[in-house]
Amino acid sequence: NEIRSDLFIKAEDKSMIVFKKNLRSLLMYPPLKNKKILGFDPGFRTGCKYALVNDFGIPSLVGVSFITSNSKSEVERSKTELVNLFKNNKIDYIALGNGTASRESEQILSNIIKENNFKIEIIIVDESGASVYSASKLGESEFPSLSVEKRSAISLARRAQDPLSELVKIDPKSIGVGQYQHDMPQKELSNALDGVVEDCVNSVGVDLNTASAPLLNRVAGISSALAKNIVEYREENGQFNSRTELKNVAK
Repeated sequence: NEIRSDLFIKAEDKSMIVFKKNLRSLLMYPPLKNKKILGFDPGFRTGCKYALVNDFGIPSLVGVSFITSNSKSEVERSKTELVNLFKNNKIDYIALGNGTASRESEQILSNIIKENNFKIEIIIVDESGASVYSASKLGESEFPSLSVEKRSAISLARRAQDPLSELVKIDPKSIGVGQYQHDMPQKELSNALDGVVEDCVNSVGVDLNTASAPLLNRVAGISSALAKNIVEYREENGQFNSRTELKNVAK
């Protein structure tokens, strides 16, 4: 029992290192700056939800496509809608979720792009934690008028556009940083992963005029209340022109 306990502690320490390394790799993935991205959340029964976001991650178009439907007429109609969507909007990338119906959706989207000579690239995005954000209070406050599924499509597009800014909104344990993480001491795991998130954010830095409250909250020395005050001040007075303007923010 002593030997087993000793080995188990060593295994936990090694696992913690792997989880931290995996999370860092996810957060520090290079962003796709100044690109228009269509987030595409595939599905069979309820259709595929899509959302087009601009350079700043703000959705300009949200909808549902039934390209994976069993009805041929519905599939053809959905294909025509997507062709018009691609023609009328300059889309650089499609961020396709890797969940249910992902392969089928990728095949159909690839055919549409090829047949019409669109210069659009498809990138597969890990959906881990997307539904957690979509159903959270933060997701609801950001997009109160949209359904959970449509918020998920926006999140996928933003994950491709700026992984760090989007993934900080989710509990690190929900991102899928490794196997058997539920067997770990949860408090130690949370502290270790939170430390990685904070380290990554402070290594990269944030854009004061576009950073969300959850992202600002990860900057060393900024509490959640202060992050909220900064965002509220920005919404009321427009963008910051200098760092000294921060002194006008409460606290």
